[in-house]
Amino acid sequence: MLSRRSLLFGGLALAATPQGTLNAYAAEKVAFHELYERETVLTEKVKALDGTAVEMVGYMAPPLKAEAKFFVLTGTPMSFCPFCETEAQWPSDIVLVLLDDVLSAVPFNVRIRMSGTLEFGFEKDEETGFVSLIRLRSAHFRRA
Repeated sequence: MLSRRSLLFGGLALAATPQGTLNAYAAEKVAFHELYERETVLTEKVKALDGTAVEMVGYMAPPLKAEAKFFVLTGTPMSFCPFCETEAQWPSDIVLVLLDDVLSAVPFNVRIRMSGTLEFGFEKDEETGFVSLIRLRSAHFRRA
């Protein structure tokens, strides 16, 4: 039988887990193929989840700079920076990820599990200058 003390300390330990692990338990899972019906037309699922905690699994594209608070989540590993290539090489399966804390980069070929608040709609981020249609805000990640 669990005591009040073990429940309290167990809850505190869980709440203190790194990289937002707690958010992943309540989040709706979204896969890259569920983002668009075609080109820039979003699915009904994405529209219904606007402002909701979601979880996505993908890969971190190489960040543009050290100590950033953002990166691009991709559906497939990318060894190059997607912002440094031509438009023809721009991936169709990307989501802008905006973090509350400075980024701890992981190798481009390591799968990560994201949790954050899904937002959609055209937006130009004032801090990064990036234009996005889909974003994860206040996001956290861990290795998948």
